[in-house]
Order: sequence, then C-alpha cells, then structure tokens
Amino acid sequence: MGNDSVKDKMKGGFNKAKGEVKDKVGDMADRTDMQAEGKKDKAKGEIQKDIGKAKDKFSDKD
Repeated sequence: MGNDSVKDKMKGGFNKAKGEVKDKVGDMADRTDMQAEGKKDKAKGEIQKDIGKAKDKFSDKD
C-alpha cells in the first residue's frame, strides 16, 4: 500500500466528515449555501477515497 493512497483516503475521509457537518449545520440554520457546500465536500471526499483505493489496487499489481 503506497503512502499516496493513504493520504488520499485520509483526506477523503476528512472532507467527507467536514461536508457532513456543513450539510447538517446548514440544514439546522436554514442555510442552503452551507448545505450545498457540505454536499460538495462530501462528494469530493468520496472521490478522494476512491482514488486512494484505486492507487492501492494498481500498486498491488507491481
């Protein structure tokens, strides 16, 4: 498992968690702009985690 893949998965997890918080706070505060930002961060986090997983798969084939 490469160091880059770990970084991607960690960043992805952080962005996803940050997005979930923003989404919930935006919902409670009735701030659609914050909710949208949260959804964007969650999606970014998922993509980063997937990139990390893909790097793991490719590094295993070496």
